[in-house]
Amino acid sequence: MGSGETIVRQLGQVDYIATWRAMQIFTARRAPDAADEIWLLEHPPVYTQGQAGKPEHLIAATDIPVVPIDRGGQITYHGPGQVVVYVLIDLRRRGYGIRELVTRLEQAVINLLAEQGVASARLGGAPGVYVDGAKIAALGLRVRHGCTYHGLAFNVDMDMRPFAAINPCGYAGMRVTQCRDLGVKLSPTEAGQALVRCLQDTIYS
Repeated sequence: MGSGETIVRQLGQVDYIATWRAMQIFTARRAPDAADEIWLLEHPPVYTQGQAGKPEHLIAATDIPVVPIDRGGQITYHGPGQVVVYVLIDLRRRGYGIRELVTRLEQAVINLLAEQGVASARLGGAPGVYVDGAKIAALGLRVRHGCTYHGLAFNVDMDMRPFAAINPCGYAGMRVTQCRDLGVKLSPTEAGQALVRCLQDTIYS
């Protein structure tokens, strides 16, 4: 498999911990010429707590599991109807660093929403994508030996109530939104396919 190829894996709804471990194993074992991969999926309800995460950002008791993990950032929520894209990329081959990758991931979401007539933007000091100050996409990455895993979560058509139990990404009172509430009539499957297309345009440009 050549280094110029990218493999897109559509995994459906998969367990968070098993997928996280699979990303770790893939990254630890990948050969220098291994193709980059993009994993497109959804998770059952789960909160994930980044390495610097503070327990007090879970502000209400729920029966949703909280999983401490090895990405950057604070606490976020994943659930059905949210498109998750994990980017397993060798940055050494791309010729740019992690900050540039974050910018390109954000730009992919901004471009997708623009295609749907929705204006979105970055917010200084708070990685992700926002519509009128409400977060619609969260990002968190880990780099090991120049290769990335984890990625971004894009709210499409989901139950938003679990966000009320956390300070999203560590910000008290931060509003969250999703495509459905903005009048974007894409199913999670359609949004996922569009997001992968936009990611391939921004990551590899």
